[in-house]
Amino acid sequence: MNPQVTRDAYGVPHLQAGDPLALVHLQGATTAHDRAWQLEYARHRLNGTTAAFLGPDALPWDTFARQARLADTARQCFEALDDDTRAWVTAYVDGVNSALPSAEAPEFVQTGLTPGKWEPWTPLGIWLAVHILFAGFPGKLWRTHVAQRLGEEYLQLFTSEGPGASGSNGWLIPGSATVTGQAIIAGDPHRYVEHPGVYQQIRLTCPSYDVLGLAVPGIPGIAHFGHAGKVAWAITNATADYQDLYAEQLRRTESSVEALGADGWQPASRHTEVIEVLGADPVTIEVIETERGPIIVDHAGQTLSLRYPPRVLKRLGFEALPRLLQATTVGEIDAALEDWVEPVNVVLAADTSGGLLHRVAGVVPQRHQANSLRVVPAWDAAFAWDGWLPMPREEVTGPVSMANAREIAAPLGVEFAAPHRTHRIQELLAERSDWSVGDMPTIHTDTYLGSAASILDRLPSAGLSPEAVALRTELLSWDRRMDAASTTASTYAALRKAIIARLTDRFSILENPDCPEIFAPYLDTLAHVSFALENLLESADLDIAPIIHAALEDVATAKPRPPWGETHQLAPLHPLRTPLFTPTEPPIDLALSGDHHCVWSTSSLPGFTDLCLRASAARYAWDLADRSTSAWIVPLGASGIQGHPNHHDQLRSWLQGELIPVNDAAHQGR
Repeated sequence: MNPQVTRDAYGVPHLQAGDPLALVHLQGATTAHDRAWQLEYARHRLNGTTAAFLGPDALPWDTFARQARLADTARQCFEALDDDTRAWVTAYVDGVNSALPSAEAPEFVQTGLTPGKWEPWTPLGIWLAVHILFAGFPGKLWRTHVAQRLGEEYLQLFTSEGPGASGSNGWLIPGSATVTGQAIIAGDPHRYVEHPGVYQQIRLTCPSYDVLGLAVPGIPGIAHFGHAGKVAWAITNATADYQDLYAEQLRRTESSVEALGADGWQPASRHTEVIEVLGADPVTIEVIETERGPIIVDHAGQTLSLRYPPRVLKRLGFEALPRLLQATTVGEIDAALEDWVEPVNVVLAADTSGGLLHRVAGVVPQRHQANSLRVVPAWDAAFAWDGWLPMPREEVTGPVSMANAREIAAPLGVEFAAPHRTHRIQELLAERSDWSVGDMPTIHTDTYLGSAASILDRLPSAGLSPEAVALRTELLSWDRRMDAASTTASTYAALRKAIIARLTDRFSILENPDCPEIFAPYLDTLAHVSFALENLLESADLDIAPIIHAALEDVATAKPRPPWGETHQLAPLHPLRTPLFTPTEPPIDLALSGDHHCVWSTSSLPGFTDLCLRASAARYAWDLADRSTSAWIVPLGASGIQGHPNHHDQLRSWLQGELIPVNDAAHQGR
């Protein structure tokens, strides 16, 4: 079978080749054709070379990427792969290198960049760069900062149980609750919405398998969301804690560096690297690694190392990727995921024989509880890693939801998402036993805001102005749905914002943390108050009633409010700040329903902006009865080239919460 690419009406590539190596080579070449700029940017990002074309603003990331040893870790993980997986990844890279030099994108013209050659380990480095912050180690910087400024008793005051990291919705409906008698798996991963998008719709066909799903550009295979005909799978972020920060003491001589460990002073590796910066002088940085891990903070008298499993094990879990494509049963999915490392995921899978799977996949170290909360001393043996925790699994006896809350992965983490999304999904699933794939958007687009009770139940009833009384009456009669057309949803958001602003003022002592620039957003007081709002409202240490009273009066005087969708607009990110639409394209109203605690999770930063920064990076609904009736959608489109007809042809449907068919039979044409 000669390699060939066909595309459906949305430009989604359907790839066919005679064997897995030829197919993954074609996947690399096709991705380079469709997403050339995205791939080149990702390569520079893992190598810490983005400042050379983005300028000084990119220097903090480049410094972190180099000091965290991302590229070197990727190389070591690649070299540790088994021969077959290494050949498979190499074939993908060869495909990228075959097409990237001739690929076009307006960003290359804008930056003057020429696509560079990929190393065999580049996909592993891209994966690592995307997920290095998933386990939330900057949260340990924040808690340590809080304890230093407020006192040890406030270490967990800002427990957020909120969307501080990327998350997802997912649910599995067994055949006993569907119209076909076969399972349905559906959901949507929540990430920052970027253009080009972080997921790529694709179908991969060879004599060994036929799989469609959502690939990550730059990564071979289909890691997260796939349907192989007889078996389908999906994941959410488990919100596990598997990275640690150690306070280090270093002793330097002219020719060496030593770090104090539990057994005394030990040699540390050291070298320097030069970062090129557009429009500025090159910057020389020091790269040091102790027995714990690479030094990522050496600032204001604080020296911290990062210990993370891929660096320790020299494994990312890429061995699982080709095995997932070959799987035909949940047992084979389960076996493939035994090799998974980064990130730690909750997995749902189902097959046409009735097999069901609900488990966690990944690697989490066993260590002292304090490691999960804060920075710990490197020289104390009590905080050393001591083996690995078992990965939880549960039997599936009915519909299952996963939404990053304290669910199956509870033993593996510290902070999880608030339970509102998962509780709401469970409520909806329990309403009927005749679900079909066509019904899935009714769950995807549910806008009920469970967290609204934390404010509405505390609204004062006495001492209010007439305007505030009217506002209170309006809010208490509201259906608590964050619909784009709702002015009351907008008013509620304004009240929440006013409360957050006043609470943030109470914690002015936490402002201006002394930390490297890359971690400043993770130590932002307003952000932490926003995400921890429910917990703060419950705190006995804070006098909440006057804050809510004053906020209600302020918002009452500012009425009327516009509809929620007028301010809650999608704001896709691009490293060059490139507008989503070209000057010749008609703009699209980017109004969105939902909020960060809704099932239709469209996250802003409450207290700072209503603009939606994080939302469904894709939606999917896998039908085990008939794959051709499955459906999916991404925020923009299949092409990463601005101005291409398939650049954002799915946007209008995505904004409305709709799905499009997977189109098992593709149309001919490049």
